[in-house]
Amino acid sequence: MHEAIFPLSFPAPGRKPVSIKDIARQADVSHSTVSRALRNSPLVHPETAEKIRAIAASSGYRVSAVARSLVSQRTQTIGVVVTNIGDPFNAEVVSGIEDVANAFGYSVLLASSQSDPVRELGVVHSFEERRVDGIIVNSSRVGSLYQELLSSLSIPVVFINNHNPGGFAYSVSIDDVAGARQVTEHLLALGHTRLAYIGDRFGLQSNLDRMAGFQDALERAPQARRPPIIVYGDGTSAGGAQAMKELLESGQNPTAVFCYNDRTAIGALSTIQERGLRVPEDISVTGFDDLPVSSFCHPPLTTLRQPMNGMGRQAMQILEQLLSRNSQPPDMANKFIGNLIVRQSTAAPSNGKQS
Repeated sequence: MHEAIFPLSFPAPGRKPVSIKDIARQADVSHSTVSRALRNSPLVHPETAEKIRAIAASSGYRVSAVARSLVSQRTQTIGVVVTNIGDPFNAEVVSGIEDVANAFGYSVLLASSQSDPVRELGVVHSFEERRVDGIIVNSSRVGSLYQELLSSLSIPVVFINNHNPGGFAYSVSIDDVAGARQVTEHLLALGHTRLAYIGDRFGLQSNLDRMAGFQDALERAPQARRPPIIVYGDGTSAGGAQAMKELLESGQNPTAVFCYNDRTAIGALSTIQERGLRVPEDISVTGFDDLPVSSFCHPPLTTLRQPMNGMGRQAMQILEQLLSRNSQPPDMANKFIGNLIVRQSTAAPSNGKQS
């Protein structure tokens, strides 16, 4: 049996790209008619337009992005700034941005700030110099400092989960207070009264809001211990592991721990199990985000699901509205409500163990 071999068509080495002039010569029309036909202009007769597009397709014609941008004053690119390219949260958000951007004909340029405010501002300036049409910033560490910058930028900026928010910019975010309240109320409903919160030591708005939701739920539960137990990590698994170690060595003995994010919770799970304790029999653990890996932890992690892909999609839709002169201006602040995902890392306190 012979394998079928299909020839691939490649431009001959050194062959000049097909131009509008070449197509116009073949179609026996003007350059402007070809240009209009390739832009689907209604000013060109349908039969002529079809003929021109057929010639363009058969000759391998490709629209020059540079030439198009000179005419339209648009590059059809957007810049996206994330804290860390390797963070799975950012990957989900960017995937949503790309889905909508591609549908609208935009390319995406991605850059990392490494959680450095100075670098973040530098990336934003760099994107503007590269003539992107708009910018999306995920988990901004600069936040309110953009107020002055935005007034000088000639392009729109949309924020996702801005850690230093202000009422001056378009934003998409999760309702951190409500989400943390959901998680804490779940633990209280299971019968836990000694709850701890492992936060993020960097003073991010998301941490302050999640801690506020945690404390608010405890204040509404008369059986809960006062004051709440709070320790700090750094938002990473290593930081969560260290914070959990400090918590266990403090002698405060919580029966349930709410972690700032899933990465923190994964580190906490590791430390608990290294100490010979069981999750959830000895300590229940929850996170916040619902990263893809969270359902594969041992045990699978109870967490607050952020619609990461949806938030990215929404941010890009807002940016496209800002770039389109024919649409209504979007809302300034757009909040998502997270969903509590209950898995095997939480349960009622074990019999005989003080709750």
